[in-house]
Amino acid sequence: MGEPAEPSTARMIDFWLGGEHHFPVDVAAAHAFEQAYGPCAPVFRELRAFLGRAVRAMSEQGVDGFLVFGAGLPTMGNVHEVATEATVLYTDVDPVTIRLGQSILAGSDRAGYGFGDATDIGTIDPSQLHRFVPGWGRRPVGVVFLGLAAFLDDDTLTRTLDELYTAAAPGSLLAVDFDTEELAGYPQALAMMGPAFRMRPAAAFAPLLGRWRPTPDGIVPVDRWRPDGPPVEVPDAFHGVLATRDPD
Repeated sequence: MGEPAEPSTARMIDFWLGGEHHFPVDVAAAHAFEQAYGPCAPVFRELRAFLGRAVRAMSEQGVDGFLVFGAGLPTMGNVHEVATEATVLYTDVDPVTIRLGQSILAGSDRAGYGFGDATDIGTIDPSQLHRFVPGWGRRPVGVVFLGLAAFLDDDTLTRTLDELYTAAAPGSLLAVDFDTEELAGYPQALAMMGPAFRMRPAAAFAPLLGRWRPTPDGIVPVDRWRPDGPPVEVPDAFHGVLATRDPD
């Protein structure tokens, strides 16, 4: 696969996490964003750490199959590297990211990567879904929905999460994050995010979950969600939550 001409958020995050799957165009874009905002590596390390803690929490509840939307690259502590006994289906809509993810996972019998639009579950290849998330719709699974809410308007987001609630079996768990209004103070960085990017005040997050019920941890800054030690002080850019799908 040749070098891409355009940067990718997934590969920029890989760069900030210290990974190996990015290109000069991604590094240049990451540096440009940091000039407008500030250091990003600490923020994305905390977001990835939140993912790890949420996945471990789901595993402790007996979840052994995960469906990941907007997955980015399956490295640097992503789901199958945390839940080492589970099966995982990573999905994305970017064909370059999908091909790179497939090459990273080549030979894995526990994790696969395919196309999947979070707003339309029907876009996922059924054979992949049943192979890597066995029992989908019949037994509890883990749904990972990180990095997506900021690019969906309120109506689309609530409809999408409600459709996932309906499709998932009772006892399933959802990990989701929301972008705060942090970037409002950095207009140049905000402009780089594009017109679809949506910041939300913290008070707006809970209603968007619909029927999903947050665990007692609530919706909190990601560095304060069940921290392994003293919370790391980072900008309050992301709030995260683990929510459950109750019996009907």
